[in-house]
Amino acid sequence: MQAAPLWDTKKCQFVGILTVTDFIDVLRYYRETGADVITLASRSIGDILADEEILSTVLRKNPPRRFATGEPVGADQHALFLSVDADATMDRACHLLHDKTLDFLPVLLPSDMRVLATITYTCILEHLVSNFREQRRLFDDTIYDLGIGTYGEDVVVAHPQQTLHEVLHTMHLHGLSAIPVVDESTKKIRGVYSRSDITFLTKASDAEDAVRNLSLTLEALMAQQRTDVTTPDALHTCSMRHTL
Repeated sequence: MQAAPLWDTKKCQFVGILTVTDFIDVLRYYRETGADVITLASRSIGDILADEEILSTVLRKNPPRRFATGEPVGADQHALFLSVDADATMDRACHLLHDKTLDFLPVLLPSDMRVLATITYTCILEHLVSNFREQRRLFDDTIYDLGIGTYGEDVVVAHPQQTLHEVLHTMHLHGLSAIPVVDESTKKIRGVYSRSDITFLTKASDAEDAVRNLSLTLEALMAQQRTDVTTPDALHTCSMRHTL
């Protein structure tokens, strides 16, 4: 699970969403400020989300470049709980995800306000591919013709020798959920690093160790991901002329 709705016991309602990347960003904050990370274990989620310095820095959402118009865009899901009822249309869900630049959208049961699921763009795309492929020529058009993707000089990349902290900071600034890792000398792509990757956390024995692991290079982390030789390479690529 990459995201969990936050329930306020005093208000008896959902008040926001906490994601895996939020926790990673909080660790970034402790590394950047040099604050005592041992205190993190004693702080509640409410305490952290009430910390204005954390909210205004590492947890401040930066929209992707295509939304960067200078105007406020999107919603702060730490302070505002946006959701849809289970009987809402897919069109409604898509508009909320897009217009509010959300990564996760909770689906509630109207009868008792329980969370039925949390959906993402991937969930919707998988549904469309499975159920509507033969009814629309949308999937026969190329990704470039459909305006999907980032090309040329606009592509933000990372390099294997950069530290995890540096790369996570770059991804946060540009509102990216993943970034291609490119070899500086050969210019060949080595892999893709996801902002929600928790490999560095699984290798940590405690919070202090997790913060120290932010100094690991991407090359070291990517090597850890491939220790199981029976696992196929996770890197898949396509060209501008591939259909959706």
